[in-house]
Amino acid sequence: MTSARLRQVDRRPLYEQVSERLREFIDTSDMQPGDKLSNVRDLASQLSVGRSSIREAITALRTQGIVDVRHGDGIYLLKRPEDVISSLAAELVETHVDHPYIWETRQALETQCARLAATRASAEDLAELEDALVDMAAEVDAGAPGLVGDRRFHLGVATASHNPVLIRLLTGLREPLDRTSETSLTRPGRPQKSLADHYAILAAIRGGSSDDAAAEMLRHLVSTSDSLIDDSR
Repeated sequence: MTSARLRQVDRRPLYEQVSERLREFIDTSDMQPGDKLSNVRDLASQLSVGRSSIREAITALRTQGIVDVRHGDGIYLLKRPEDVISSLAAELVETHVDHPYIWETRQALETQCARLAATRASAEDLAELEDALVDMAAEVDAGAPGLVGDRRFHLGVATASHNPVLIRLLTGLREPLDRTSETSLTRPGRPQKSLADHYAILAAIRGGSSDDAAAEMLRHLVSTSDSLIDDSR
């Protein structure tokens, strides 16, 4: 007899799931800044959720600067989601933000991603993280720094957080973050240590402990970056 598998329950608040669906719709549509979205009633009907969840999701998008709510008129698109983060990333690159600030930001964002991933990661997310480490191990065994697998792993943890804002932030900041990884992984002995850290992070995420996953990620990033931060001050 074939054993059936139950799909994991999405533990995120409903409004977060609704907000993500609205962002995805904006991303894949031809909507441009100034265009009007459907009203709350129609959006609730299309997504089969209550109006209160739609209102909470719209509030989240408004806070992010993506939409504007004009009372008595409607909901208008201010910026496409990718533009919000792209402009921030471009500003960072253009102003040549020093490594210490990038590392400190990375520690904050990626530690929270690991914390969320411990309770939200799907079977597919975990498989992606495993595959990323297989890639990194092969690179390291071949004498390379392991940059491709490292990048894939960290993006995989962000994706497993299922928080669209964190995912956008880390994706938009990819260029300066990649610079920090390259600085670290090109030091002698660092690729092997980083790979071991990654396995510990994955084990904590798989174990479902938010505190353990956050602690392992922070320990990894602090051990990777503190000497570099001290050297650059």
